[in-house]
Order: sequence, then structure tokens, then C-alpha cells
Amino acid sequence: MTPTAGARPRVLLLFGGRSGEHAISCATAGGVLRAIDRTRYDVLPVGITRTGRWVLVDDDPDVWSITDGHLPEVTGDGAQVLLPQSADVSDLQVVRGASAPELLGSVDVVFPLLHGPFGEDGTLQGLLELVDLRYVGAGVLASAVGMDKHFMKLVLAGAGLPIAPFRVIPPGAFERDPDTWTRTVADLGLPVFVKPARAGSSLGISKVDDLADLPAAVARAREHDPKVVVEAGVTGREIECAVLGGRPGEPARASQPGEIVVTDSRHGFYDFEAKYLDEGGVELSCPADLPREVLERVREVAVRTFDAVGCEGLARVDVFVTPDDGVVVNEINTMPGFTPFSMYPRMWEASGMAYPDLIDELLTLALARPTGLR
Repeated sequence: MTPTAGARPRVLLLFGGRSGEHAISCATAGGVLRAIDRTRYDVLPVGITRTGRWVLVDDDPDVWSITDGHLPEVTGDGAQVLLPQSADVSDLQVVRGASAPELLGSVDVVFPLLHGPFGEDGTLQGLLELVDLRYVGAGVLASAVGMDKHFMKLVLAGAGLPIAPFRVIPPGAFERDPDTWTRTVADLGLPVFVKPARAGSSLGISKVDDLADLPAAVARAREHDPKVVVEAGVTGREIECAVLGGRPGEPARASQPGEIVVTDSRHGFYDFEAKYLDEGGVELSCPADLPREVLERVREVAVRTFDAVGCEGLARVDVFVTPDDGVVVNEINTMPGFTPFSMYPRMWEASGMAYPDLIDELLTLALARPTGLR
């Protein structure tokens, strides 16, 4: 559906969800609600509870902020929202208690601010594709590949992009034969990083310097995903680059690369607490203090990674720059942290695009994308 000429496009701002990153999604929504231009867009905020119920929610940004360590959450108190049931019916419905459904009107574009499984992994994107709703961000396949670190690495390696050595521990395999898997991981050298295959925001990640700690690290990762990825530690600096899709017919764009400096020694690496609960313990240097030719190589690799996965809209590409100025891809995030304090918008801010303008550009890209088979 194309917005009526002269009318404000109606944006369904969707957040919360069933993953362990529920609260971060809510905080992201708070940032977008505060910054989006209400004179240009008619905003309909809809939250998804931890059990998957879609409800109308408060549009006050302060409700969704992280304050004094308190993490916001979508409850099931609001009226339930129902999506269109087919591609030729564009109206949403709302159900209040035991009353019959009421029409809520149509939306022009969905801005899915969901992180992790059941939001960033292609499942939600498939649902929106079924009813021909345009949306911000990567499509079904790119979302699924970007979410699963195992298949992400296979795709990147297949595209000729440099990645670090890794091993995948299938569900239950470590428990069945811990000695063999310990030897397999030992072949990577130490340290290694043990991660859930399909989680984000550094949930469940452990740095292992001693193989005696491997079982506990695997168990911690398994709290978020039965499949575990173990990556060799890379000697180098961790550099991030924000990528923004191109307008129709134009290539994707890369921001100036940034470097996260963890200034608080309590954080062994850029973990969940450092990202969201202790922003004073980290600093962003953008552009990163690297030679110009290395910065350009990071930007080139970031766009190649974006294209290899088939991304649309936005993504953040994380790389390592090694002591010999090599660039190794760590991962791609198809729905990166998007609060005003998150690294993706901060890198664009440092590259000349303010947060409200970035939101507008993403919605413009989404409204221009075709619906149906593409």
C-alpha cells in the first residue's frame, strides 16, 4: 500500500518480543519515539509481550527508557492488536476485552525494533511478507543468516570475506562427549569466545582463557540457544562500521568506522552490562584512530559483508583490525542497537547524519521497497 498523496505515512513501531533482548528492544523504541518527526509520520506504537501477544502501548518515550538499571517491559495490559489476515486486506484490528474486534486502520510501513529470535531472525519478516506490509530492515533470508552465527560465517567465507576460525557445538554434543569437544576447541588456541549461535546484545557470551572453564561457558551459552559457536580469539582491535542501504539503484553506504574503548576494568570485554547498564564505562572513538587506508578498507569490507548476506535498510558490521592492518569480519547485526546512545546511530552522527534524519532515511528506504515476490 502506498501512502495517500499529502497524508502522513502511518508507521507501526513494533518492539518488545519473546527473546532475551526484550528490554533492549523497548529501550530502542523509547529512543525512536522521542526522535521521530511526528509532523511527518503518524506513529502507532505496538508492543509484543514476552509470550507473543501484540498490544497497544503508551507512546510516552520515558515509559520505555532504561532508568537507574530498571529494564522496561511490555505487559499484556493493552488492547490486543491483530494484523491483516491477507494481502488484500490492509486494516489492522484491535480487540478490547470480550468486545468484537474494531478496525484500527491501515499502516504504510512497519518499523520492527526487535532484537534476537522471533524478531530479528526472519520469522517476523516472513509474517509481514505474507500480508504485503512494507518494513524497515533486512528481509527473511538475510535476517535468518544474520541471526545465526554458524550460517553467517559460512556465507561470509563463501563470499571470500576473512573470518576467524570457529567450531560449532550441536545441541547436546558437548554433554555426550566432553573430552572430544574440549580437544576440538583446544585446536583453536586460547583464548576462545563461547557464544549462543542465535542471540545478540552479548547475551550468554563467555571469554575462556582456561579449558577448565569451557563446560561452564557452554552451559551459559546454552541458556540462550542449544547450538553453540566457539570462536578463536583474534589479536587486534575491535572496530565497528554502520551500513545503510542505498536508495533504489544506488549502492549501500558505510559510516566512518568506530572503536569501542572499555574504560571500566570490571568488563573483560564489551558485554551486556557495558553496552546497556554502564554507558559511562565505555567510550566511542569515531572515526577510529587508524590510518586512512585502513579505515577505507574497513568500510569496504563492511559493505561487502552487507551485500554478501543480502541485507536491506541497516546493519552494523563488527570487525577486527589485526596488528598487520588486516581486517577480519567478526559478525553482522541486521537490527543493531538503535537507542540514541547505541553505536550504530552514534557512528552515523559522527559521519554527518543525525539520529532523527537516520530514522527518516530508514523509513524512506522501507516505503520505497516493493511488496510481494521480489
